[in-house]
This record gives sequence, structure tokens and C-alpha cells, in this order.
Amino acid sequence: MAQHISDGGASTRNLASRMRSSKDFFKPLAAGAPEPLREIPFPPSRMIHFFPPHLDKVTAKLPDIAPTVDILLGNLEDAIPADQKENARAGLVKVGKELDLGDTQLWTRVNSLDSPWVLDDLITLVTEIGDRLDVIMIPKVEGPEDIHYVDRLLAQLEVKAGLTKPLMVHAILETARGVANVEEICLSSPRMQGLSLGPADLAANRRMKTTRVGGGHPGYLVRQDPPRGDDGPIYDAERTSYQQDLWHYTISRMVDACATAGILPFYGPFGDIKDTVACEDQFRNAFLLGCVGAWSLHPVQIDIAKKVFSPDPKDVAHALHVIEEMGDGTGAVMIDGKMEDDASVKQCHVMVNLAKMLAARDPELAARYGF
Repeated sequence: MAQHISDGGASTRNLASRMRSSKDFFKPLAAGAPEPLREIPFPPSRMIHFFPPHLDKVTAKLPDIAPTVDILLGNLEDAIPADQKENARAGLVKVGKELDLGDTQLWTRVNSLDSPWVLDDLITLVTEIGDRLDVIMIPKVEGPEDIHYVDRLLAQLEVKAGLTKPLMVHAILETARGVANVEEICLSSPRMQGLSLGPADLAANRRMKTTRVGGGHPGYLVRQDPPRGDDGPIYDAERTSYQQDLWHYTISRMVDACATAGILPFYGPFGDIKDTVACEDQFRNAFLLGCVGAWSLHPVQIDIAKKVFSPDPKDVAHALHVIEEMGDGTGAVMIDGKMEDDASVKQCHVMVNLAKMLAARDPELAARYGF
């Protein structure tokens, strides 16, 4: 009995050490730092277009690319050679200080928290161009403790830089542990802006047997039952098979966690640049499940993301029709042979609100929607 009481006391103390007043959640983590955001902004976010900041020939084109994308991201992590890490960091600082990107968001993906470069990434970027950055993407986040570390450090650096607006944090799900802790990650800080799925690293960490960067796999399928003959099933008969989505579970869980926390879910990279059909399919699956955008690794993927993550004009027209017919949104009515009720109106408002937000930045899209 004495041992049981002792263990219970230790558990209580451990719980108490983790307890925190909800009022403290929205207090700055460093004296003089800006107050945390209470609601995450949701500007157009259909594509996060990656660029390598160490290549001058690429950064020179950014003013022309910026009007065509919602988000530009200076990548400091994967795809940047080890001997170019410092040049990439310096290149991004130059972009932030010298280029006019209009109302296009500027993000960065820093190196992973276990790397020798991340501390210099954060110190340099926040103190040099923190007023130009919107979001800092953190790779390979495995639990809330990773976000807590970045949260406190950013608050200290914001004070040092004299920033008046808090920087937001975006986490990438690239490990099984990260997926297992996804709800805690999403709720770990008021800085959390969103999550992206990192399918390649996650596949390796899970020991999945695919070498593709996103997308499906012909071996992951369901097959029609064998037809039956007079003597029973004909097992060697030709049967229809259907390829399945390897990422359905993970995207769905990520979307639910983000919706719970009031932050934004994104699909990540699609590696086969030439397979634009499969890229569009993967992006559309993510869009239908609730993602707001995806990464674009090549200019050809910009238009795919713009097309997929902008609601179809026919769907917008239908949503407007339902909203008009439903009046105050209560009750149930039959519209074009389908039952519509208050839940339908909520779905329609999601579609229309997104269309209006995108149309405000894109005159061509506004014309297609008839706004």
C-alpha cells in the first residue's frame, strides 16, 4: 500500500509540473516579445513554391514568379548541399532585404533541429529579415517538445530583432512518431500555422516499401472477387483491380488534428515532375479531404495546385444556389432532387468563402466565379 501511495504521489507531481493555465498560453515567452496570435491568418495558400536561395539565376526570377504563386519558400534543408548551406542562408537574407514580392507570402524551411545549421538559420533569419518572413517551416517534428524549443527561441529572437508581429511555425510530419503525436504537435503553441505531409521521409521511417515521393503505388490495391463458374470460383480468371491511396489515413488524421487546433493542413511534395496527371490526382485527393494547398517543386506544378485548390466554378455556383434557397439556413428543403439542410449550408459556406478569398487576389478567377 505504501508503495502504491508513493507512486501515486510521483504521478501527481509529474502531472502538476506539466500543468499550465490556459491564460498563460497567449502570453509571450520572452519579456518584450510580441503577443501570440489568437487566430491563424488564412490568406491564399494553394501552393508553397520552393526555391533554392543559393542559386542567383533562380532568385533573380522571383519577382516574376511571385505574382503567380501564393507562397514562396526559401529552402535551406533537403536539396541544399552541405557545402552550400551558408550560401543558401545568405541568399535568403538577400531575397528578404532586396526583392519586392508584392503580397506573396515569404516562408523558409530551416534545417532540422538535430542539424549543425539550424541554430544559425534561426538566429540569422529572425534578426536579419524577421520582419519579412511570414512562416518558418520546421522539418521532422516528432513531438510538442520540438515546437516548445522553437517557440521559446523565436520569442527571444523577436525581442532581439525588435519585431512587433510574431512569426508563425509550420511543422512537417516525416516520422511515425510525429504522426502518433500529431494532435499534441498541433496544439503545442499559438505560433502553429499548419502542417505538411512529408511522404518520402515518412515512408522511410515507417519502412514502407516504396521509393516514390508521394502518390500511389501499383502494388497497393484491391482486387475484384473471382467470378464463379459451375464448379466454384475461377481463380485464374482476369479480375479488375483498383490502385489505392497510400496516404489516405495520414492525410485524414493530419486534417482532423489541424481542424481541432484551428490551423492549416497541406499536402507536401509530389516527386515525379513529369507525371502531371498523377500529381493532379494526389493534390485533388488532399483538397477533397480538407487540405488547403500543396508544395510545388517545379513551375509545372504551380498551375496544377492553382487549378486543384481553387473550387470548381460549378461547385461554387451550386453552393451559392443552396445558400440562397436555404434562407436562414434552418430546416430542410429539396433542391434539384437532393435534400439540403443546415449541414449542407455549412459545407456550401466553406466553398463560397474560399472562392471569394481567392477571387480577391485573382481577377481571372473572380470572373470565372461571377463575383
